[in-house]
Amino acid sequence: MQSTPSVHSPVDIQFCDYLAVRQALLDKREIAFLDVREEDPHAQSHPLFAANFPLSRVELDAYSKLPRRDVWIVTLDEGDVPLERSDAMYAARRLMALGFTNVSVFKGGVRAWSAAGGELFIDVNVPSKSFGEFVEAHKHTPSLSAQEVKTLIDEKADVVIVDARRFDEYNTMSIPTAISCPGAELVLRIAELAPRPETRVIVNCAGRTRSIIGTQSLINAGIPNKVSALRNGTIGWTLADQTLDKGQTRRFSDVSASTTKNAAVRARNVADRAGVKRASLVQAQAWRSQSARTTYFFDTRNPEEFVAGHLPEFRSTPGGQLVQETEMVAPVRGARIVLADTDGVRANMTASWLAQMAWEVYVLDDVESKDFNIAGAWQAELPLVPEVPSIDFATIETWLQAPAIKEETIVIDLARHAQYVQGHIPSAHYVLRSQFNDAMTRLPTAPRYVLTCPDGVMARFAFDACAQALRDREHTAEVYVLAGGTQAWRDAGLDLEKGPTHLVSPPIDRYKRPYEGTNNAREAMQGYLDWEFGLVEQLGRDGTHHFWVL
Repeated sequence: MQSTPSVHSPVDIQFCDYLAVRQALLDKREIAFLDVREEDPHAQSHPLFAANFPLSRVELDAYSKLPRRDVWIVTLDEGDVPLERSDAMYAARRLMALGFTNVSVFKGGVRAWSAAGGELFIDVNVPSKSFGEFVEAHKHTPSLSAQEVKTLIDEKADVVIVDARRFDEYNTMSIPTAISCPGAELVLRIAELAPRPETRVIVNCAGRTRSIIGTQSLINAGIPNKVSALRNGTIGWTLADQTLDKGQTRRFSDVSASTTKNAAVRARNVADRAGVKRASLVQAQAWRSQSARTTYFFDTRNPEEFVAGHLPEFRSTPGGQLVQETEMVAPVRGARIVLADTDGVRANMTASWLAQMAWEVYVLDDVESKDFNIAGAWQAELPLVPEVPSIDFATIETWLQAPAIKEETIVIDLARHAQYVQGHIPSAHYVLRSQFNDAMTRLPTAPRYVLTCPDGVMARFAFDACAQALRDREHTAEVYVLAGGTQAWRDAGLDLEKGPTHLVSPPIDRYKRPYEGTNNAREAMQGYLDWEFGLVEQLGRDGTHHFWVL
């Protein structure tokens, strides 16, 4: 089941079943259970700890999300095509080509998991969302309805509303008077946002999870204020026919040294109660070898602080979002997680929740501000980008503008759908890399194809797949990659086409959350809440989570 292949060829790919994966989860052994479908089909139905790892992004995500090359990887898909032609098999072969040595395919896909009696979940970030419901069920986290909160606002009561989501989500829509304070920032900053103990604090998010975790964080930390969650968040507010603000920019500000010190004491106490472990910078450096254990290194501060200076090899993962979306950055269940910050608050509070989610989690204790000396954004480690035939933007512009040869050039854009609609080369066709074979049967036949994506990197990795799809059709054509991708075209000041103008693949690379945006159907929002209410019962049937609460 977990044998290590000696050479990277398809015959060495192992197969596994429901019992093998379930036992690994029950034993808390490391396993990267990867659902290689695009995000939308993943959200329709998947096992609890099957992390979404789309086939179209394998090379872009593999080294950063799977840092240990001999971790046990199990690839999963729908199970609706013969195994040799399946996405799970293709992903397994790609991972082995990238140097991963312990790769298995889940035989029969999601359908076989269900047939074996496995529980299936819908939506995204399900481990985190189900954990939030688990917390509320056990701690009876206090909450107020939308009507009750609206009354407090109208009466100008002594109340502070803090929005625990990312700032961009808050800016899109927010509760009137609310201040943006993402989850991991709450314990650090609440004493100055609500300095009077008599002030009531209300925590909201879009739905339930982040408001439950945020509220319980403040309660666990022992702040003197009375704290409640806004029941059902902005969804509940909308369903109660209340009006949301749009475009608000109220944000937390810096806090004093004394506030930070007091918050650090509270956070350390919570982390100690949760069994969070302590590590030194020297230990963390040794763990970077990724031998024997998978180790993730996360910086829980806000992104601006990270860019100004961070520790080597740490990734920016603001604590509130890390708790909300853990499997998106740490798909190896059973791995070790190391957290760092500069204040002793955000890492400890985040770690306290990860520990209750059954992660082995450490906080660095001996780091100083001077250690955060690497400036700039986090960069994912990538495999060697292949050298392939390429052209520059001037050449493709000439091809597309010349009437005699315009029809001879087909531009294939591999961007995410959201990026494609924001702007693409005129006449470029949207194609999901994972849908190449199907897309090539529906694209016009031409003697020349040009691949592009936002920066040109994915297009280089996709070159062979495109060429193979053409060979499968017995079609001889030239294939090129646009050097620098669509950004090179944009930087040259050339016109872009906007909107979903030439969709060859279905836009399934992202699942539209029922709580996103301001135009969701009431039925979808209510259905989402009803689903969340049922998660604790689903956890019980699944039985592999190991969650607990303080």
